[in-house]
Amino acid sequence: MSRRTAADQAVAHHGWAQAGVAVLAGLAAMVAVAALGLWAAGATDLPDSAFPRIVLATVASAVGGTVRLSGNAGALARTEAGLTVVPLSVTLTGALVLAAGFLRPLRHRAVAGVRELAGWAARIAVLWLVALIALSLMARQTFAVDVGNDTLAEIGQLLDAVPRVGFTTDVPLTVLFGLLWLAGVLVLALLVSRGAPLPGRLLRFQESVRPAAYAMVVLLLVSVALAGVIALVVAVTHGHLARTLALILLGLPNLAWPALTVGMGATWHGRVEGPFGLPVPRLLDEVLRTPDVSTVNLHTLTERDASAWWLLVAAAVLVPGAAFLMAARSPARVPVWRHALHLAVALVLAVFMICLVGRITAHYGLSLLGISDLGGGLSGELFLRPEWWSALGLAALWGLVAGFLGGLLARPVHRRGEVGARPGPGQG
Repeated sequence: MSRRTAADQAVAHHGWAQAGVAVLAGLAAMVAVAALGLWAAGATDLPDSAFPRIVLATVASAVGGTVRLSGNAGALARTEAGLTVVPLSVTLTGALVLAAGFLRPLRHRAVAGVRELAGWAARIAVLWLVALIALSLMARQTFAVDVGNDTLAEIGQLLDAVPRVGFTTDVPLTVLFGLLWLAGVLVLALLVSRGAPLPGRLLRFQESVRPAAYAMVVLLLVSVALAGVIALVVAVTHGHLARTLALILLGLPNLAWPALTVGMGATWHGRVEGPFGLPVPRLLDEVLRTPDVSTVNLHTLTERDASAWWLLVAAAVLVPGAAFLMAARSPARVPVWRHALHLAVALVLAVFMICLVGRITAHYGLSLLGISDLGGGLSGELFLRPEWWSALGLAALWGLVAGFLGGLLARPVHRRGEVGARPGPGQG
């Protein structure tokens, strides 16, 4: 039996066991990161043994699930709460582990049939669907809220109006968005990996799509790694180690990726009001804590701290670096103007994704006997939203310029493993 025939049969007979290992490994990694992050954030102190279910709710929200908050305080009081945020550290961990599990049986092949790939992906999707349903059904809890005021707590107990907050996971929406998230991860894994096979009809697209997709993934991962190093250095030199670990394990990309867009000139709008404590750099917290909606960009950040100009420096190094990587992985025959176009499209899509998943919205309020905020500052609001068109327009401009520069710099680089290159004499 030839090596190619054996590989074809291996792909065609991917079993449920391999799919189960991929799904379980992805879930286990996400649960571990979420649990460690919430532990560092102090969530183990939540009442009514809520910690395990908080972990599951965090994992559900990390794959696009919808977690709904609700509250009540008996017949005489009510609480209102809402939260929209994706813990992107958990999301990124799950995506990397699932992608590795999906690609591992497909390595060392150049071409695979559509049915082969669809069958392998379908097995993972079915098991992922079962996991999402179980996750959604278990991720729900209700627990009492400490109002922080002894007199108010006694009144609440007397009137049977102790505030309670609960959360439930919307099963249909979590399943829908969780499956879409999985599909995105698997498709991106095929686009990024050189060793992953593609159907024969799609091979003509790989020399333009794969280098750009790979460069964007590297750009996003390097920006997260750089932010993690900075966060650890700040934690060691200024303290707050537990708070920093919580940030790294739960939401480091939530800061690193918007910071990358700010370095490129993008603008975000946000506000922090009330008791919300943000595990973010002091500079960002100061900019957001204003009476009105705040503008977050290079101008407003550097007005308070000139070191914010390093965001521009980081972008000016990382984006051209990604352009050079893309050009170096592309065939030598690709003209420079096409490198610029490819990077512009890829960077716009990457920034679009950042703007989509980087938004944050949270609010909380308490009223008793119709009087709001008796807890002394318990009500609050937090949001952070991108200015879409400026972010996407600047991404296109950066992509064109950096792509052109990267194409020029990569010209003298020896291309290894060019897509579409014919084997020379004596090569198989």
